[in-house]
Amino acid sequence: MPLRTVYQAKIDQLQILDEDGNFDSKLAPAGAPGVLTDEQATFLLDQMIQCRRLDEIAFTLQRSGRMYTYPQNRGQEAAALGSGFAMRKGTDWLVPCYRENAALFLHGLPMHLIFLHWMGDERGNAIPQDVNITPIAIPIGTQMLHATGMAWAFKQRKEDKVAITYFGDGATSEGDFHEAMNFATVFNLPVIFFCQNNQWAISVPREQQMNSETVTQKGIAYGATCVQVDGNDIFAVYKATFEARERARQGGGVTLIEAVTYRLGDHTTADDARRYRDDQELESWKAKDPMIRLRKYLVAKGLWDEGKQQASEERAKVLVADVVRQAEGIEAPSTDEMFNSLYATIPEDLRRQRDTMRTHSLGQEPSQVGLQR
Repeated sequence: MPLRTVYQAKIDQLQILDEDGNFDSKLAPAGAPGVLTDEQATFLLDQMIQCRRLDEIAFTLQRSGRMYTYPQNRGQEAAALGSGFAMRKGTDWLVPCYRENAALFLHGLPMHLIFLHWMGDERGNAIPQDVNITPIAIPIGTQMLHATGMAWAFKQRKEDKVAITYFGDGATSEGDFHEAMNFATVFNLPVIFFCQNNQWAISVPREQQMNSETVTQKGIAYGATCVQVDGNDIFAVYKATFEARERARQGGGVTLIEAVTYRLGDHTTADDARRYRDDQELESWKAKDPMIRLRKYLVAKGLWDEGKQQASEERAKVLVADVVRQAEGIEAPSTDEMFNSLYATIPEDLRRQRDTMRTHSLGQEPSQVGLQR
């Protein structure tokens, strides 16, 4: 009996804007759905500059003992911004990891909450009720399950909403990724799995923590639509996410997007990437910086110049200085804060813990002490 091929697959990478600022208009014709306008691209460069400034100041706050730790977003701004901009503010939901600041700010997260979070203040996780964002997820991979559950609820309620969840390449080696992906595809849910493949799972390079050549191919086994993009190309990221969002809205189910990017900073301020990362590799990726790439494109079109650059940087300085003042000027938290936002309605046993600051029954009910005799 002859052998027959039962399955074949290939993976292409979408790149519209290369590292020299060259734009492929065939892949992104002006005015087509999913193609950024010049006005939008200019706005997004301004947002990149703000996020980069926030990163710089967060680093100095940590080094001066005013923040516990911080994971820089530097080098990954296009992945967060392009995808976040493609999602509908106030309708769709963002389920982040911890390197998507620019997307969160676009969707209404007050910037000072990011600083409060990394300063160890529980109020940094108290997302305003009208902002469709879940709190930052520090455990690796758990947020993908949350996004899948949310998308399941959207489908059950017949709501026109899509969830996008963010994670790194290392998270795709976790069981949570596979369980979430399997459930989401089996039930054809409106959810986008967005992998920021920054080449490093803390200090472990991608090729040592997975044997697959791409992250994208992992989704093929589950029947997801799988797309790889140049994660430093904001046009490609936006287009892929926009198309994934529309596909989900129309009942087309799950998309896995692998944004190939690079973490220019350390994993966090508690890390020293010089101990495990080659300097030449770092320098080669600096040349692919998404902010420099977008600026080259806009300068070539006459939409950006040194004056606009300086004005944007000055606005960012003023804005971030105000964010620092808000974060550091807030009144000291009470111990109640660790309880108050955990549940919509606090359970009685936690209410007693909060009010008495005790977990044992005698501490919670001092009148019972005499019954010990």
